Amino acid sequence: MDQQPKDDVDFLEPSILLDETHYQEGYKNGYDDGLVSGKEEGRQVGLKMGFQVGEELGFYQGCLDVWMSVIRLEEGAFSARVRKNMEQLAVLLSKYPLSDPENEQVQDMMEKIRLKFRVITASLGAKMEYEGRPTSSKQDVEDL
Repeated sequence: MDQQPKDDVDFLEPSILLDETHYQEGYKNGYDDGLVSGKEEGRQVGLKMGFQVGEELGFYQGCLDVWMSVIRLEEGAFSARVRKNMEQLAVLLSKYPLSDPENEQVQDMMEKIRLKFRVITASLGAKMEYEGRPTSSKQDVEDL
């Protein structure tokens, strides 16, 4: 009768060890697969976000280039205040850290660029807007 409890423990022990072995094996396989797919997904998201930022900056730079060409052709085409805002936009665009996407100031810098662009277009009475991004800052936060 002494052996009955010992046999019960011995009987359950292999199934507990088997369960733990399968759990550890499944965890390792899942972790390894996650590393591979996570890197690829991160790369894809990075490419998409980088393209969107580049496209938006290119839009603002293109508008600025056109305005600066107008100024070269006719200096008095825009008021001094508008020209000053254009110069400030040019500085903001030139300082944007394209090669440092992890810079913590990129969001703040992009907001300053957007605001300066809106100031210029409002001064010109133009209804121009970059259409590749949502117009509401609430949507910007939700997209992240």
